[in-house]
Amino acid sequence: MAKTIIISNRLPVKIHQDNHGLTLTPSAGGLATGLGSIYKQGNNLWVGWPGLFLHSEEDQKKVTAELRKESMVPIFLHKEHIKKYYEGFSNSTLWPLFHYYPQLTEYNTEDWEAYVEVNNIFCTEILKHAEPDDTIWVHDYQLLLLPEMLRKALPKASIGYFHHIPFPSYEIFRLLPWREPLVNGLLGADLIGFHTFDDMRHFLSTVSRTTGLDHEMGHFKHQGRFITVDAFPMGIDYEKYASSVTTEAVQKERKRFLSSTGNQRLILSIDRLDYTKGIPERIIAFDQLLTQFPEYRQKVSLILLVVPSRDTVTNYTHLKEELELLVGRINGKYGNLEWTPVHFFYRALPFNQLSALYSISDIALVTPLRDGMNLVCKEFVASKTDRKGVLVLSEMAGAAKELTEALIINPNDQEALVQSMRQALEMPLEEQALRLGEMQKTLQRYTIHRWVEVFMERLRYTKESQANFRAKILGRRMQQEISDEFHTAQKRLLLLDYDGTLRSFTQRPTDAKPDAKLREILRELAENPLNHVVIISGRDRRFLTKWLGDLNVGFVAEHGAWIKQENQEWHTIASMPQEWKQEILPMLEYYVDRTPGSLIEHKDYSLVWHFRKSEHGLGEMRARELVSNLQYLTGNMDIQVLEGNKVIEIKNAGINKGRASMNFVDWIKPDFILAIGDDWTDEDTFKSLPDDAYTIKVGNADSAAKFKLKSVDEVLHFLIKLTDMGNEKQSVA
Repeated sequence: MAKTIIISNRLPVKIHQDNHGLTLTPSAGGLATGLGSIYKQGNNLWVGWPGLFLHSEEDQKKVTAELRKESMVPIFLHKEHIKKYYEGFSNSTLWPLFHYYPQLTEYNTEDWEAYVEVNNIFCTEILKHAEPDDTIWVHDYQLLLLPEMLRKALPKASIGYFHHIPFPSYEIFRLLPWREPLVNGLLGADLIGFHTFDDMRHFLSTVSRTTGLDHEMGHFKHQGRFITVDAFPMGIDYEKYASSVTTEAVQKERKRFLSSTGNQRLILSIDRLDYTKGIPERIIAFDQLLTQFPEYRQKVSLILLVVPSRDTVTNYTHLKEELELLVGRINGKYGNLEWTPVHFFYRALPFNQLSALYSISDIALVTPLRDGMNLVCKEFVASKTDRKGVLVLSEMAGAAKELTEALIINPNDQEALVQSMRQALEMPLEEQALRLGEMQKTLQRYTIHRWVEVFMERLRYTKESQANFRAKILGRRMQQEISDEFHTAQKRLLLLDYDGTLRSFTQRPTDAKPDAKLREILRELAENPLNHVVIISGRDRRFLTKWLGDLNVGFVAEHGAWIKQENQEWHTIASMPQEWKQEILPMLEYYVDRTPGSLIEHKDYSLVWHFRKSEHGLGEMRARELVSNLQYLTGNMDIQVLEGNKVIEIKNAGINKGRASMNFVDWIKPDFILAIGDDWTDEDTFKSLPDDAYTIKVGNADSAAKFKLKSVDEVLHFLIKLTDMGNEKQSVA
């Protein structure tokens, strides 16, 4: 029976080892809460590092046995692994760079090698438990290579990946010497999730510019699979925080905190020790608040809770020292025996104390310089059941996209931070209730449990789409059926597109001349008197005549503007005006000037703007802009704008490959029809042909064609089966 396997760097449990043995304490984090509904069901599993080093094989067996009772599988790492893979590449390379701190980023080859090694260790352990049809959900930046590793071993598995930290723009990501293997690692997944649309957009751009893959509405086609990229803003266990406020344990902690803070308005700051959180900036802003508005002295206090993190790393040690210095300076400057401006706690608090702090605070100051989501602000809002309180939130946090009723500020703007605290302190209770009420509705609707459901539903949908796509792949058996029918037919029509079908694309369109292999295949097909071969192309008639005119084949040029039957002259279907070219040409020349590497191709009845040689991204952007402008300009003209593979073509309306193809169907009246093409201009051909025609799309794009082949090489291999050469090979075999 198929199961679900959750994978993360750390297991959702804390293990303590002392003289009395091992103690397992479940994590109270949001992710563990949300995924508990998955990994604790049936034979599902959670795989990860248990958080301690065990050198004894006996101890490892004990921990493994205890964790298996909780549906967990431990991966035991050495201290050297943690030093180089986790503290090194994960947190000294990826973490600072993904948070836009390139100046703190280290590029260490040994750390990279350890990162690859540990991802392989994870893969090896997972394969001991995984079955071919399992669902696997990989979490976060420590395991970016794992999806591809798993894909190679389990090609049929459903693999999801979620990225919990920001994903940077390509200009930042490209600084990584290992950018290509990292991107390819993620492309092993079927579904790749991010907290925000901005992170998703950065990833889509990075994939396109790193691999050359283009996406359509957040979907890539890669190695015969649909890969979906989407945004899934992570929620919290709303009910857990909302209901805890009235419990006896939390009420007890509330009284204890209030007795120590006195009759003060309280501003709460809770963060893990990290340079991305903007903690020094908010302390400085609080100092400025007391300086600019002295009326708040002895009336307002800042509760600064900093959770220890990586405090053995130099950058974090210096940060802790800076915080202590800033707090000491403010308390020395303003404090007295009756009032402490800043209450500084450097430790993690249990849930009851955390809930109590949320409930007694008047303001939550959540102002990271860069953050993936930030759940602290959501926990604060959920805890304000009396709807009294104000959230000051950084626009750099992913949560700012959802909690729009908060006071949204730029954390780098010190004056804005000061003024937002003042606004929060002076905000009427009616406005506080209104803002909190709206935010609470949002959080109640999209909880951590709903987040898990939505991600898993999307993963299932992606796999179903892949299955539908695979159903259209032209496999060996179907190829043989078509070949058998072809060889029994007496009058065969083959409609073959050129660029992207018979010949791969080139940087310069004029370089795409047929090679000896292609010419030989076409000659073999054309010399059989039962065959009628027609080359259908967007190319002009001069190109087709020059390179293929000596073959006994028919032609359709310029998408149907020109037609040539076997051994006859070129002719047009109807008279077509060309005056429109004079109006369109200046616009195309303007885009050539603005887009280095682009060029204009002049055809008899069309103009083509090519951007294959342009910088990736720029060409696509200019193309969208050009199409928009052309559609406006040509609204009253009888012309059509076509978007092809790295080209925009403008031609007379009423001309298309489908209409031209049907001319050959009417003339020849075949009992076997085969059409092969690669771009959307060939869709007219597929749609116009009789139902019993065999239609084949080259590539991964959606199509009206009945079948698909992946590449030009596969097309040529298939055509060989239809030639006398193919028959000879089969008879020899």
